[in-house]
Amino acid sequence: MSAAQTQAQPAPRPRGSLRPGAVVVAALLAVLALVLNNDFYLRIMFMCGVYYLCAAGMNVLAGYAGQKSLGQAGLFAAGAYAVALLTTRWEWHPALALAAAPVVAAGVGLLIALPSLRVKGPSLALVTLAFGIVAEKLVTEWTDVFGGAQGIYGIAPLAIAQTPFSLQQWVWLVIGLSLAVHLALARAFRGRFGRALLSLQFDEIAAACSGIAVYRYKTLAFMVAAALCGLGGALVAQQNQYFNSDFITFHLSVFILLLVLLGGAGTIYGPLAGAVVLTLAEVFLAQWPFAQHFVYGGMLLFALYLMPRGIVGLFDRWRPAPPELPAAPNGAELPVRPVAKGVPLLQLSGICKNFGGVVTAQDVNLVLEPQRIHALIGPNGAGKSTLINILTGVIPPTAGTLTLQGRDMTRAGAHRLAAAGVARTFQNLRLFGAMSVLDNVLVGAHSRLGQGVPEAQARQEVMAVLAFTGLLAHAQARAGSLPYGVQRRVELARALASRPALLLLDEPAAGLNPQETRELGQLVRRIGALGVAVLMVEHDMSLVMNISDHIVVLDRGLVIAEGNPKEIQSNPRVIEAYLGSDAGLEE
Repeated sequence: MSAAQTQAQPAPRPRGSLRPGAVVVAALLAVLALVLNNDFYLRIMFMCGVYYLCAAGMNVLAGYAGQKSLGQAGLFAAGAYAVALLTTRWEWHPALALAAAPVVAAGVGLLIALPSLRVKGPSLALVTLAFGIVAEKLVTEWTDVFGGAQGIYGIAPLAIAQTPFSLQQWVWLVIGLSLAVHLALARAFRGRFGRALLSLQFDEIAAACSGIAVYRYKTLAFMVAAALCGLGGALVAQQNQYFNSDFITFHLSVFILLLVLLGGAGTIYGPLAGAVVLTLAEVFLAQWPFAQHFVYGGMLLFALYLMPRGIVGLFDRWRPAPPELPAAPNGAELPVRPVAKGVPLLQLSGICKNFGGVVTAQDVNLVLEPQRIHALIGPNGAGKSTLINILTGVIPPTAGTLTLQGRDMTRAGAHRLAAAGVARTFQNLRLFGAMSVLDNVLVGAHSRLGQGVPEAQARQEVMAVLAFTGLLAHAQARAGSLPYGVQRRVELARALASRPALLLLDEPAAGLNPQETRELGQLVRRIGALGVAVLMVEHDMSLVMNISDHIVVLDRGLVIAEGNPKEIQSNPRVIEAYLGSDAGLEE
């Protein structure tokens, strides 16, 4: 597992519809604000809340979706200047301006995300860093609009009966907003949205082949982070009634990222822990500003290398036990996706694929029928993996058409093909290793949840899939900690959870011992008996000949033979092109 994945390992997400602990803490903080009469302490509480909002948004982007951004200062400014300009130039009501600020910031975030999210990792951080620098220069130099270093004065604050909010009331407001954000995100993280985001940081290809629109979810995460950061900026601007370019520096972007990394990326309480600790550290270090960068840099290194789960990771031993799993249906067969009759399930016509001057598929014509076990075989370099990737939308063909149940899906992409009933496993395992087996398989049901299936029903169906594949005992286990053969079954279960019409297995027996291979063959037969069409790419000829109804032979990107196992075994062209002898084609 990579360092980035280790750092972002999520705590088991909480269940239930209400978080009474969060409500109690918020109530106690509100009482504390009532008791405190010192503006200094109230100011610290206010900034803790603002930083929590920024960190909660950053946690969505970096902690769950795994996208590191160094441009949050620019989004903080977007919210602040939005509320400043709306109240001073256009004389909006302060409450409406505050409500509009996160919308404006989310729009700016969208404009940044559209080009930025085409890149990953360090490249993404550099692109967002460039945005932060441009934003800082823009507000500094465009004095007619943003006031430059002088800033904008007279920003209208929230008021009651024409009386501006006191600092105590601002603290209450930020506590209420923080509680609302916490409850909303906790609910989102424990369901379809949270699983989708987590899957992105572990394996985008596997996520897409599970029905997740990768680019759309990454963009949404960026917009949520931008909106909450913009809300934080708007609160600061209105409370101060003043804002200038000094507020938005590279230091602020690093500080917001550090809030998440130090608190615990990918955990619901990490942003809160980071906000409290770093706000207090900022107050303490205010008398030694020259030391701030050194201290924050040390904290960042400490969080990355010595405390990868952040402050909240120190309390893992007191984490509550996972909730009880729903019972698996007794004796119920897995439901099968209905398919249109009278048309081929999937048809390839004239498929070609070139990688520069290398041709990996040449005029491939293929028809896959429902309720049959197909096999795709051929020597190494025959183009089998290329064809599987085309079938599942991972790569587009150079020419030709792909039709699924009469619909042209040539350019549909992986997530749309998955939603339409095409599921797959991979030659090299692509599990979400830090997630539980249950959550891995629930990711496979993502597209069905998007089609109106309730979460509770999806969990019942997933439990049936786990029972069918013999994985019930491993439901709560971390997928990456299981033996290799069991991990292979988890990947298969994830594909079955989408209720596929066509299941593609890319070398499913690779790395399995003979006993596991026999069990796999029995499991594939049971899947075929349900009515699911199977296309299997496999080098184990014994497995292929024993369970296949129809075999396609590929050589150098060309289909050289099709037929049942006996026809393929006796085909001279197959024997010559594939192995050079018939020894390896015997059952």
